[in-house]
Amino acid sequence: MNAVDKNIWTKLRSEAEDYIKSNENYKDFLESLVLSNDDFISSISLKLSRDLSQAWSFTEKKLYPGILQALNSMEISKAIEMDLNAVISRDPATNTIIETFLFSKGFSALQAYRASNYHWNSENLLSYFLQSRSSQVYGVDIHPAAKIGKGIMLDHATGIVIGETSVIEDDVSIFQGVTLGGTGKEIGDRHPKVRKGVLISSGAKILGNVEIGEGAKIAAGSVVLEDVPEHMTVAGVPAKVVGKTSIKTPGIEIDHTIEEN
Repeated sequence: MNAVDKNIWTKLRSEAEDYIKSNENYKDFLESLVLSNDDFISSISLKLSRDLSQAWSFTEKKLYPGILQALNSMEISKAIEMDLNAVISRDPATNTIIETFLFSKGFSALQAYRASNYHWNSENLLSYFLQSRSSQVYGVDIHPAAKIGKGIMLDHATGIVIGETSVIEDDVSIFQGVTLGGTGKEIGDRHPKVRKGVLISSGAKILGNVEIGEGAKIAAGSVVLEDVPEHMTVAGVPAKVVGKTSIKTPGIEIDHTIEEN
């Protein structure tokens, strides 16, 4: 039994029905993807299976059971609910559940990662397939072994790269073109650790096993090579502390401005 609030599923169905009423051309598409399913998790699992399948390897029929098994777990399904709410509450361009469900590739890529991470220790070929296809289809490359918390928003999402030993805690927002990478050919624990409530603006690169403190803000285009203290804003190449954040949780409140103080 998954942990997604039934009200979310009820609302998604209602929004799908409203679209069908507005245009009959949407009927087959939305009935198949939403209305014919039992709950939100079965519906998102079907969407991911269709998005990521390949005719010559993992078909939709072969992908669906593994994705459903992963997303149906209590821990992951709760994370999915929190991710969904994060997008709707933080992205001013998104107003409904169905918009996020159908068209937010950051949300879809994050759930594909969650499925790949679930299977990492038992079926790593499937995990690698999901990672590879997510990169091809959504333009987001997240290693299956990365550790990512709940309430995450990947906004716009194109070009986001998250390396193998990266850690991202709850309530973090990451924008397009961000890299959480290593510094070269080193092995072992070599990727960033991003603590709760962090905002990483578009195009920022965080390289190496550095810690981004709770509630910190990484300005757009910055290259971060050193630890960032909690509740501080860094900017520049290489990034330097330019001031204290004016809000407690930039990752939730989404403020890209640079406070110099």
